[in-house]
Amino acid sequence: MNTYAITYVYSSDTAALDEHRPAHRAYLGALAVAGSILASGPVSQGDMSGALIIVRAENTDAALELLSQDPFWLQGLVVDRAVVEWKIVIGKWAQS
Repeated sequence: MNTYAITYVYSSDTAALDEHRPAHRAYLGALAVAGSILASGPVSQGDMSGALIIVRAENTDAALELLSQDPFWLQGLVVDRAVVEWKIVIGKWAQS
């Protein structure tokens, strides 16, 4: 398995984000319990808000497919996302 860092940039529709946040967190939480997500949480910079999600998957397509049913994604509340492979060499997530 490879590790990927996926970033989300959220819509400015805070009411819709608030409405769908419980389902979004439940979805990601289930993936964490299954071991596919190592960590997830909000990020912000200036007036941008979004998330950083660290996942384990076979390849980039599989990493994005894990998040294809995320309620935020399905509701169009993620206006941009990016994925990069992350080669972890130090720390508890490093693979030998």
